[in-house]
Amino acid sequence: MPGFRLWPGALDAQAQAQLTADVFARLEAAPLYRPMTPGGRPLSVRMSNFGPLGWVSDPRGYRYQAIHPETGQGWPDIPAVLLDLWAATVGGPTPDACLVNLYRDGARMGLHQDRDEADLSAPVLSVSLGDTAVFRIGPAEGGPTTTLRLESGDLCALTGPARLARHGIDRVLEGSSRLIPGGGRLNLTLRRAGVSPD
Repeated sequence: MPGFRLWPGALDAQAQAQLTADVFARLEAAPLYRPMTPGGRPLSVRMSNFGPLGWVSDPRGYRYQAIHPETGQGWPDIPAVLLDLWAATVGGPTPDACLVNLYRDGARMGLHQDRDEADLSAPVLSVSLGDTAVFRIGPAEGGPTTTLRLESGDLCALTGPARLARHGIDRVLEGSSRLIPGGGRLNLTLRRAGVSPD
């Protein structure tokens, strides 16, 4: 699909282990929680955020905000290695939000579009850690979708014509990696949520 970019194995085993440790250290200050959809249903993934803004979902809707919905505290900073990856791959205005999704115990993510950001021309960069995921993607306007596997250390990006592509996680292949303490898959998604600087 034009605009969908994939960097298989971009992070080696050592880099994956270091980033995973950095993520879990930050999660001590911003614990994973289970968001609710605007319709009142809990998501199957557990989530947190890093950066000035964090994506949240509750009965009031989808939005970005500066504080954790349960602790009331600001989000931890984005790990420097993620900012370096952004600069080396997609570039553009510095990301101000990093969504952290933990897939465990059959969690998945239905097809959706990332469109809660102020600037929909800014790319979205995703980092996979842990168990392999079956990723589904299709055109923004609807139509056939395709699947591919995202393995630990892979990077992918939604840019240009794929920025509003429908995408989701069909399933996670449990036990395919031993990276994440307690098992599962971590997905780190970098975005420019606020208005991009001129």
